[in-house]
Amino acid sequence: MDGLFEIYYNASFAGGRAKRTLEKYRLIYGNLCKYLDGHGVGRDTRNIDVDLIRDYVGWLLRDYIQFEDHKFKKDEDKKKGLSPRTTNDYLKTLRTFFRFLAEEEKIPVNPFEAVHNVKYTDTEIVVLTAEELKRLLDAPDKRSYTGFRDYVVMTLLIDTMTRINEALSLKIPHIDFSNNTVTIRATIAKSRKARIIPIQKQTAKLLKDLIKETEEFDSEFIFLANYGEVLTPNNFRNQLRRHYIKKAGIKKRVHPHLFRHTAATLFLEAGGDIRHLQLLLGHSDLRMVMRYTHLSNRALKEQHDKYSALNQVTGKLNQNRKTKR
Repeated sequence: MDGLFEIYYNASFAGGRAKRTLEKYRLIYGNLCKYLDGHGVGRDTRNIDVDLIRDYVGWLLRDYIQFEDHKFKKDEDKKKGLSPRTTNDYLKTLRTFFRFLAEEEKIPVNPFEAVHNVKYTDTEIVVLTAEELKRLLDAPDKRSYTGFRDYVVMTLLIDTMTRINEALSLKIPHIDFSNNTVTIRATIAKSRKARIIPIQKQTAKLLKDLIKETEEFDSEFIFLANYGEVLTPNNFRNQLRRHYIKKAGIKKRVHPHLFRHTAATLFLEAGGDIRHLQLLLGHSDLRMVMRYTHLSNRALKEQHDKYSALNQVTGKLNQNRKTKR
């Protein structure tokens, strides 16, 4: 099976899959192998049947230990069992892998097609409020290079709703300061499609200031670490966790992707059009946009109070009833 996976991996690479997607394929395949090896099952596609896959799903949900082999993760981070959502993501990847093998006639049938996803109730996804975003932006010490850089990163994430790897991969030529736009190249976009995103004047000014501050490094990249190397998503994630979240007094779980999710939600709550949001987020399918936009109950109530058809029917008659005493 290892050889078959390499064929699939190379075909995916040749098909233009993003680097992060390929890394995910290898991670999930390695996870399946860990299960097979631990249960004395040989790495042979003939051993993969519906019953084994269902047992594997149960192992993922109950017994798999996250980050078990990670050298730098604390014990409290090594949780037991994956969430149903993540388990379904694993199943989706393996289903695609085995579908490829079946289409290439490497195996007779795809056993994953007969296994359904794990059912679960979608819990409400928590996003930040505008006030919490303000507190996060106030947290970095803008007098230092690191603090100012992180402030610009956060501002850009909020303004453009880009993914963190898209933002940190930006180079100076990808900023059009005459039109105040940034270009997300196809090579770094998850969809493999380039897109142009408008930015506010204040964001453009911050980017100019940061570029001027890093001139000595002679790098095309905009976001750099202290010694001139490219800032990585993990670097920024650690800065958030170690310095800014606590200082901002936020109890929610804050991570770089939450900026995208929050900005998309606030965009809609302010009256933005969902199709324009789709273009900004870079999704080809409108249904994907709905995953990023969970309107708050407050906003939903406000919209209902404002636009309910009953307002047009009853008008001023819709008042509290007076009763005689």
